[in-house]
Amino acid sequence: MNIPNTKKIYFASDQHLGAPTAEASFPREQKFVAWLNEIKEDAAAIFLLGDLFDFWFEYNTVVPKGFVRVLGKLAEIKDSGIPIYFFVGNHDLWMKDYFEKELNIPVYHKPQEFTFNNTTLFIGHGDGLGPGDKGYKRMKKVFTFPFFKWLFKWLHPDVGMRLGQYMSVKNKLISGEEDAKFLGEENEWLVQYCNRKLETKHYDYFVFGHRHLPLDIKLQENSTYINLGDWIGHFTYGVFDGKTLVLKNLN
Repeated sequence: MNIPNTKKIYFASDQHLGAPTAEASFPREQKFVAWLNEIKEDAAAIFLLGDLFDFWFEYNTVVPKGFVRVLGKLAEIKDSGIPIYFFVGNHDLWMKDYFEKELNIPVYHKPQEFTFNNTTLFIGHGDGLGPGDKGYKRMKKVFTFPFFKWLFKWLHPDVGMRLGQYMSVKNKLISGEEDAKFLGEENEWLVQYCNRKLETKHYDYFVFGHRHLPLDIKLQENSTYINLGDWIGHFTYGVFDGKTLVLKNLN
């Protein structure tokens, strides 16, 4: 994709809508919708890098209740001709094809490579990548195992959604308390992952979420790792103008 001089590409991650309660997350939803409404004026594309919802499960004929303002705004933007790309996070990893069929928004379950104006970006949510985090990696294998998903879908949606939301908040994954601790560049597992990727191919930018911590770290070979932070405490997002990708704060 070539980006005109007047256009930009926007990146956001980790809104965790619905947590800890629908009422508590409603102001965040309003902020996010207002941001979407603002950036649509000059957006060439929008990337949402996962955990838009704190818990999401799609039954064959049922989708979670709520979030109508966000879904409506995304539909409006996509229908206007602006591409939107969605990457599944660890809280909405049970997303299937609702976004694709209803909103015409492609959904990715693994990181992907994109090139804009001869600038190559490697983009994903960031969970389960790099060394360490073995407990989560084991948990993810269980949650993505087809038989486990098949069992869960037989729960009545009222029971399944309530159980999923309880577990999500109970595990304190929404708070980002553990994720938001900077480990130092040499210990950041996503930095280590990026450096390993650079051993086989050059990327100008690596863009991830998941860490709940805004990060802009220079890597080797003129490459940069960007972590988008979150929309819980930081309200940060990324902007690419065709040459440079920078972090910005909503406030």
